[in-house]
Amino acid sequence: MLTGMHIAVIGGDARQLEVVRKLTELDAKLSLVGFEQLDHSFTGAIKEKLSEVNFSEIDTIILPVPGTNSEGKVETIFSNEEVYMTEDILSKTPTHCTIYSGISNDYLNAIIKKTNRQLVQLFERDDVAIYNSIPTVEGTIMMAIQHTDFTIHGSKVVVLGFGRTGMSVARTFQAIGAKVKVGARKSEDLARITEMAMDSFHLDELSKAVRDVDICINTIPVQIVTASVLANMPVHTLLIDLASKPGGTDFRYAEKRGIKALLAPGLPGIVAPKTAGKILANVLAQLIREDMNKRKG
Repeated sequence: MLTGMHIAVIGGDARQLEVVRKLTELDAKLSLVGFEQLDHSFTGAIKEKLSEVNFSEIDTIILPVPGTNSEGKVETIFSNEEVYMTEDILSKTPTHCTIYSGISNDYLNAIIKKTNRQLVQLFERDDVAIYNSIPTVEGTIMMAIQHTDFTIHGSKVVVLGFGRTGMSVARTFQAIGAKVKVGARKSEDLARITEMAMDSFHLDELSKAVRDVDICINTIPVQIVTASVLANMPVHTLLIDLASKPGGTDFRYAEKRGIKALLAPGLPGIVAPKTAGKILANVLAQLIREDMNKRKG
């Protein structure tokens, strides 16, 4: 149980509703900022404006998956209020206050450092990333079906990156009959790809590997699908970029060549917000409980 914990949930999309539901079930006291247009109410949760929250009593702050933008603005789907996370707000919290976010950026890192608070990036955790790869794959399949006029079965699919998402994407597309090639850099990843009965190639050979590709799926968060790579792709190729914004693709050149390139970060929150929210809720409940017990002990 989280009895006695006062948590501020600031902004977010439908995923945050599952977080709120879980934390109220565990008897935490919640201040909800950026939710005034939400019809549903939760016992133990109070909708407040940012200026109404007494941050000196807040033990935990939960931000949306994107955290903030580069100016500190927090995404608020259920509100028209502009909400900003600032150094001044964090400085008012108790020194033990922990901030949870999906990802971070230079702005958020800077105010965390200045106020000497702890930031936990949930998407850096293996468990969250692996669980999230499930709805990500389903969303990728949905996009592939919607934006092509051929079946995935029998198509030539190139997956870039063999991390937690790339592995799930490659394995699933192979399971539904695609001819999958996976690009990676680490020798152990190349060995595992081969062991899984898929074709492997080193990313240095990317331009050659995409010459006959039907669907290219990128999971690498740096620009790897450059103009020279795109120049070697067939114009019918569908490119789905799953990397966080701004993605790993030269979208300007893709458009110039007539290649359909889609930036699709955050698919779990789009295609399966309830499942994605439950993933975050379960992990957050565990982490907050551990933090509470550590302070008590």
